Amino acid sequence: MVSAQYSVISFPSLGISVNPPRSISLGPLNIYFYGIIIACGLVLAVLYCMNRSKEFGIQEDDILDGVLWVTPFAICCARAYYCIFAWHEYAADPISVLYIWNGGLAIYGGVIGALIGVSVLCKLKKIKLPAMLDLVLLGFLIGQSIGRWGNFMNREAFGAPTDSFLRMGLYNTLTGQTEYYHPTFLYESVWNLCGFVLLHFLSKRRKYDGQIALCYAAWYGLGRCIIEGLRMDSLYWGSFRVSQVLAGISCVTAVIVLIWQHFREHPKEKLWVNR
Repeated sequence: MVSAQYSVISFPSLGISVNPPRSISLGPLNIYFYGIIIACGLVLAVLYCMNRSKEFGIQEDDILDGVLWVTPFAICCARAYYCIFAWHEYAADPISVLYIWNGGLAIYGGVIGALIGVSVLCKLKKIKLPAMLDLVLLGFLIGQSIGRWGNFMNREAFGAPTDSFLRMGLYNTLTGQTEYYHPTFLYESVWNLCGFVLLHFLSKRRKYDGQIALCYAAWYGLGRCIIEGLRMDSLYWGSFRVSQVLAGISCVTAVIVLIWQHFREHPKEKLWVNR
């Protein structure tokens, strides 16, 4: 009963109080909801991309092949990104870097890894990379929006203490009291969902290959740059929050390129889907 009390998550302003389980047991196996939610996000992203693939000049089989390429790259880079900037956790026992089941993945590392995987796939399949990114990054927003709820189940990735309307209550075992924090997982989930809806409709009127990818970098970068500043578990490089700096740079760069592209001519026949 005590441990159940410690696990309660509340949103007092909304009258919500829940105690979601972190995992379920199937015999000797302990299956975590974090993994289940991430998998659901991936499946929905793949289904969406397959459904719209022909609009981008991509074959459905290429999307399925992409999953086989992208997933390993994304997981490895997500782990490497986290371990590099949190090396103090692994310095005493470097082999623990391989213990991925103990947690320690960074979403920005996953994005970088996925971009590498997509680049390799496009090179092998002779597909125009910007066209593939336009489609794949729409799927990313689906996966990122859903995947953040895995953090909710784990009671992690929350922000600094706050008394705001959306404050989230968690039991602090050190102080023995319920304390209230920014639900940054929720902020990012909603931000990504809004970005997906916006870019979904914009993609139907895109003028050039890579336009949606640039919009993704600008939208996600802006949101992550702001939200990362609220978090308490950021990865640091010196005094800088690594993901916040990376998000800010990607956002500014994408906006500059979008403005430059806006004043250029983009014949429709140059779109990969029209070739």
